[in-house]
Order: sequence, then structure tokens, then C-alpha cells
Amino acid sequence: MHSTLSFSRATTVPTTNYAFHSQSPINLRFCGLRREAFGISILTRSSSGRVRLSTRGRSKRISASTGNNGTPPKSFDYDLIIIGAGVGGHGAALHAVEKGLKTAIIEGDVVGGTCVNRGCVPSKALLAVSGRMRELQSEHHMKALGLQVSAAGYDRQGVADHANNLASKIRSNLTNSMKVLGVDILTGFGSIVGPQKVKYGKVGFTDNVVTAKDIIIATGSVPFVPKGIEVDGKTVITSDHALKLEFVPDWIAIVGSGYIGLEFSDVYTALGSEVTFIEALDQLMPGFDPEISKLAQRVLINPRKIDYHTGVFATKAFYCLNLSLLQGMESLLLLSLLTPRLRNTKTLWRYVDAALIATGRAPFTNGLGLENINVVTQRGFVPVDERMRVIDANGNLVPHLYCIGDANGKMMLAHAASAQGISVVEQVTGRDHVLNHLSVPAACFTHPEISMVGLTEPQAREKAEKEGFEISVAKTSFKANTKALAENEGEGLAKLIYRPDNGEILGVHIFGLHAADLIHEASNAIALGARVQDIKFAVHAHPTLSEVLDELFKSAKVKAPASTSSPISEPVAAEYRGTSFPSLAIDIDTAAKVGEEIFHVNHGCACSVLAAVFVCEAVVM
Repeated sequence: MHSTLSFSRATTVPTTNYAFHSQSPINLRFCGLRREAFGISILTRSSSGRVRLSTRGRSKRISASTGNNGTPPKSFDYDLIIIGAGVGGHGAALHAVEKGLKTAIIEGDVVGGTCVNRGCVPSKALLAVSGRMRELQSEHHMKALGLQVSAAGYDRQGVADHANNLASKIRSNLTNSMKVLGVDILTGFGSIVGPQKVKYGKVGFTDNVVTAKDIIIATGSVPFVPKGIEVDGKTVITSDHALKLEFVPDWIAIVGSGYIGLEFSDVYTALGSEVTFIEALDQLMPGFDPEISKLAQRVLINPRKIDYHTGVFATKAFYCLNLSLLQGMESLLLLSLLTPRLRNTKTLWRYVDAALIATGRAPFTNGLGLENINVVTQRGFVPVDERMRVIDANGNLVPHLYCIGDANGKMMLAHAASAQGISVVEQVTGRDHVLNHLSVPAACFTHPEISMVGLTEPQAREKAEKEGFEISVAKTSFKANTKALAENEGEGLAKLIYRPDNGEILGVHIFGLHAADLIHEASNAIALGARVQDIKFAVHAHPTLSEVLDELFKSAKVKAPASTSSPISEPVAAEYRGTSFPSLAIDIDTAAKVGEEIFHVNHGCACSVLAAVFVCEAVVM
């Protein structure tokens, strides 16, 4: 989740997983999954330079060109204008300033977008509370550590304030970071009026028109609500409302068991609620690796006050009198569930106190003025190529126009949006860059956490069968990790999917303590093209959770030998004035460059002149 809401009308998605249709795309509940993995709108380029847009069984060939849709201005107010000041737009703006571009960002709501104000940030504050509550409520866990704690409780308003205060602080930090660097923050709803032209303004006021050499659309997404469900913001809510924690229901139905639903189930059950999952697909946690899903269900769902229905659709939600409990005129929420089975359907009814609609996100692209440049969205998503360049209705690339983040749907993650924005800035400043989305990690911040990067095992096997190679799977348990056992958190699994012939990493999935932090070693390895046989030589501090990944890579069996040419030259040890620095390794040639303001240690990190002086005085062993 990320980016911002910059327009006044909400987006609707005509085709969703709540419509039973053989050609309908699966709604991506787990935002880390690429749409390509489900056969949804894949853009590829052939050797002839033509762009192909394919959706499931049908394909459409389109030609890329740089033809103008109208007349661009001869001079510009800005080098770069970004529509939307969410995490994606913010990341692009900061990188643009670093590259020397005069930059403006247009925001119609508040800086930070969905992630900071209604998503990643406040939800982590609530999950921090739920994690503490679970620990304090677990008598077995406390006893194992030798601790005695009286009954744990919480103040609902205090918890809500913690989430709100965190969002306000991060929003202020993002705003100040742009102001300090000289990014112009233009307030109002932004839309495109023509080539390299954008207008913005507040309702009831005259619009302003500005021009830029390049424009980035970063308008983000909104919660997707299935047809027939009416959200009132009180008892039928989306994640936007749930993050305010205005009340904690005794019993809540969560429609959708992807990462949003899972995280909120963690929060609500820790605060005392009972939860019922309503999942349209035949299994809980669709999109996660099946083996990880199975383990996560055993730990995150089965022991808790959670029941579930799979293969059912929530079709209506309305109030009725709670007469069965003989509590006078008290009203409860009645949820209508449709169960399709072959040609027959069965309607179930569930009484709950509230319903959270967590069925995914929809792109926020209405009101962008795309019709002015002949661009037609695909189920609300702005069509782009692998370089985030926007494609018009005729299949031509729209010159100087890019779209990043949830609005293009390639990967609906805040950090993916930021990475896409940085990639675009690299391109407009003369350096070609294509982001490898398979190297972008994703995480679900439950207790324990779930993280992933790359392909799931079924996706990897499908790819292997298609391309004619074998795959292998390596696993390691948190129960063998000293740090996890010291924390009394040995429940967990790490899984590596790789090619045994050449050591290529296809995917890594982790379920366990701090899984969201551990995944980055794997994601960076994929991004850098590192192979399993080379990573085996990496050294991890002991005892740390990182050794889970160390053991995972060491357990893999690769036929290919380790690389003979390492990018890191062989280091020498150094000692400074009798004080040993066992972790400091310095290249002799680099250390000799005392006159340089910056030098490199192991070709990996830059040090200041002060550090260079230390090295000059060091005794080389």
C-alpha cells in the first residue's frame, strides 16, 4: 500500500475475484505478488522493439513509438512533476533532487499517502501493541523466561493515539525532508491536461497549470469493496477505518485472508475480539507459498479465537434485531455469504458485531485526465512497460510520462513504488534502468512474521517445467537457532527455492521471529545476481537470527562450483595503536590513497578523511 489519493472520485474495478468468471483475474490480496504470476496483463518486448500486452489467453500486439499527442511546451516550469506525494512519489522526488532536477510534487490530500496515513505506518503501531499483548498474555511464554506478570490490559484510546501520533510524525518527517531539499509541494488535485502539462487546484478555486519535461503519476490506491457491500465506516469498515481503532468489537468478520486481513486478525484477537474469516478462494492465505501458509495457519489461526469459511463470497451486510439473545432491541450485523458449488449455490448467514472488508486494493486513477493524452486504463490500472513508461490506447509510448506504484499494479507495495520512482529518475537523467521486481521483498507483520521474495514453489515449478530446468528446495527451522531459542520463539521455517545446476535463487520464504528483517539478505542476493554457492561463504554474527539464512544457504546442494573471480579482493588484517579491530579488513591499495577525501573499505562502504587518517597510522600485519 502506498502513494496518495489525489482525486475526488473513487476508482471501481469492473472485474474482481468476487465475480465468478473463468477469465477474471484473481484479486491480489497479498500485495507482494506480481500480477504476472496470475496471468494478468504482462508487458513484454520482442527483439523488434514492439511491446506485447497479454491477458490470459488473448494477446494484443502494439507498437512503441514516441509520437506526440498534441503539442508540448517549448520551455518548462520544472524538470519533473510528480502527481501524488505518497512513499513512491516521495522516493522519486528525493532522488530527482539528488540528480539535480528542479522538482515539484502535487498532493491533494496529505503527504505520505496511503502507507503513512492509512496503511503501513499506523498498522505497524497497532501490531506493535498486539505483539506486546500476546507476550504478556502468554503465561507459558512468561514462565519459560522466569517472569511473572499480572493481568495485562490496554487503553483503547491510548492505542489509537499511538498509531495516529506515529503517522503524524512520519508525515511531518516526509514533508520536511522534501522542503529542506527544495522540492516544491503544490497543494491540490492534479490531472494531466496535455503533453507535459498538469493542472492542480482545490475545489472551488481556480486551477493552476504547470509544465514539466517529465511527469510521474504516483496516485496510489484505495480499498476495494466487493459489489453489494456498503461501507458505513462504523461497523462495516475498510482498513482505512479500522486503523483509527474507534472501537474493539466482540466479534468481527474479516472478508479476505490476505496480508491485510491477517494483520488485523492479529490485532483484534490480541485485544480480545473473536474473528471469522470469509475467504472467496478455497484456501486461506492465497498468494503465500502453500507450505508457509499451512504452517502459518497452524500458528496464527488455529490456536486463536478464529474460525473461517473458504470458498464463499460476502454479498450483503445489513443490520437486524438481536432477538435470539433476548437483549431487547440491540442490533447486530447480518452478513450474507454465497457458497457456489458446481451449479448450486447456498446462502449462509452470520451474525457479527462488525465486518472488516479486506479484499485488496484498487488503483486510484479516476480524474487523472488520461483521456487528454489518449490513455485507457486496464481495470483501473495505468498500462506501462517495464520502464514504467505509460502506453496509450494505440499501443504507443506516451513521451515523458511515467506511472509508478499501485496505480500501475505491477507490484502493490510502498517500497516497490519508491524503487520504481527511483528507476524512472535514473532514466530521465540519462541512465537506463529496469527494476527487477522478483528481487523486491514483501512481508506480513503478524506474530510471528511472514516474508517472501521471488517465486513461490508452485510458480517456480511451473517456470522450471516451461523452461526446461530442475529446481530444488532447502529448508531450515528456527528451532535450531540459538537466538530464537533464547527468545523462546523457536516456531518458524525458512525455505529456499533454487536451481541446483547453477545456484540461481528463485525464491525465499520465511515464517518466524523478525522474518520481515531477515528477508533482505535474500532479496539483495537476487538483485545482485548472487548464487547460492557464493553466499555460502558469507559470515554471520553469532548468535543472531541471521544464522537462519546462513544455515539455509549452506544446506543447499549446488552442482556448480563457487565463482573463481570474487568482486571482493582478499583483505588483510589491520591493527591500530595496539587496539585490535578484528572485523576491520582493508585493501592495501585503497588504504594507500591517504590524500583522497573518500576511500573504500572492501569496495563496499565509503569512509571519511578521518577514517583515512586512522588507516594511515595503522600497522599492517
